[in-house]
Amino acid sequence: MARINTNVPAIVAQRHLSNASRDLNSTIARLSSGVRITRGADDPAGLIASERLRSEISAVNQAIQNTQRASNIIATTEGALDEVANLLNDIQELIIEAANTGALSEDEIRANQLQIDSAIASITRISNSTTFAGRQLLNGSLDYVTSGVNNAIVQQLEIHGAQFGTQPFLPVNVDVMQSAQPGMLFFTDAATGADTVTVEIAGNTGVTTLNFVSGTPAADVLAAINLVRDATGVSASFINPANPSSGVMIRSLGLGSRQFVKVNVLSGTGFTTYSSIGGPADSDDDGRDAVALINGAAVIADGNRLAVRNLVLDLELTLANTFGEGTTSFAITKGGAMFQVGPEVNSNLQVNIGMRSVAATRLGSFAAGGFMSQIGSEGEFSLLKGNASQAQNIVKEAIRQVSVLRGRLGAFEKNTLDTNVSQLTITMENLSAAESAIRDADFAYETSQLSRNQILVNSSTAVLALAQQTPQSVLRLLG
Repeated sequence: MARINTNVPAIVAQRHLSNASRDLNSTIARLSSGVRITRGADDPAGLIASERLRSEISAVNQAIQNTQRASNIIATTEGALDEVANLLNDIQELIIEAANTGALSEDEIRANQLQIDSAIASITRISNSTTFAGRQLLNGSLDYVTSGVNNAIVQQLEIHGAQFGTQPFLPVNVDVMQSAQPGMLFFTDAATGADTVTVEIAGNTGVTTLNFVSGTPAADVLAAINLVRDATGVSASFINPANPSSGVMIRSLGLGSRQFVKVNVLSGTGFTTYSSIGGPADSDDDGRDAVALINGAAVIADGNRLAVRNLVLDLELTLANTFGEGTTSFAITKGGAMFQVGPEVNSNLQVNIGMRSVAATRLGSFAAGGFMSQIGSEGEFSLLKGNASQAQNIVKEAIRQVSVLRGRLGAFEKNTLDTNVSQLTITMENLSAAESAIRDADFAYETSQLSRNQILVNSSTAVLALAQQTPQSVLRLLG
């Protein structure tokens, strides 16, 4: 053909040059950016998948940072509690030392009390000053707030964790189906027998021996047992307070299956005990734990101290000794430290833990007989008033409370936060690998494509030049 108006070979060469140039530009863009998808047109489906993976990676990365920050908060709290524990141990040493009144002067006891006062003030100071980035940790602001607690029934309440979910409050229903009981024996005679009798009384605290001459009245037996109750953990009372001749009830001071009372007659006769009035003779009896449900879940019971631990609720409460079978209820309205430890904002990926106040006015309990503030110089259990035994009971309870809180924080950090970081890190690695496979450029492939596209551009350019020269051959027909 000898047409000059339309150079079809040149048009074809131009199209191939344009395609080769476009491919070359795309290859250069991929090599310069390091990614295979630089715009949506490169791979629409791949862009959608990779953007979703990027979003998940971002959320997981933030969840890791949240968890690590939570670990820092827990570590700060636990460090402060360690100092409180040391102070409580020092206070206990001072109390035991002050109880040695035969060897210490009154001035030395006053000096011990001054040290105790200083330690109590330091405990409260630590409670009020422990912060993390301005967030108070141990002043009670991260404890749970309750409503409707009947203090005549619930003498002590410790809430360690509560998951509210979408509810504004969390109801707690306690149903006691079987009350806790002490170890209990009965001496139903009005007086001991005709022989002098030697009796061994044993309980959780220890054992002692009592001697009763023949015909000792029940009232004297009761008084003798109560005189050494701190050494044995066993007390006595009349079966019928209005009728001393009804006999004596010998019982452990505490409630539960770990409590017991034993009465062994070492010599003589006429001192027989029974496991129940009118029942068979018996020399020992164990206590009984309460059987109860909290929100329908079976509890862990130690006497009348009930505990429930599940994903929704983690709490311990102590019922009054006078509360038998029945129900009581209250609500947890707010509080606790809630940590977002997952990439989705929902209750399954949030953890909640309570951090109680450790101020001197809060350490201790009514069940233990008082609080740390009451063993100060102005308190009713001051060493200056000769109440070392009761002061020690309060300090023991305070040590238990701080130890339990430290243990729970440690378990929370190790078993919840640390494992969560490990799991999220693995998840982020896999998500990043998947996103990289879709979005990142394969440099080995792209460099080979670069060489190919450069050759095609050069060859297309040369062919286009040749195609543009072809119409000039028509001039020969005119010559």
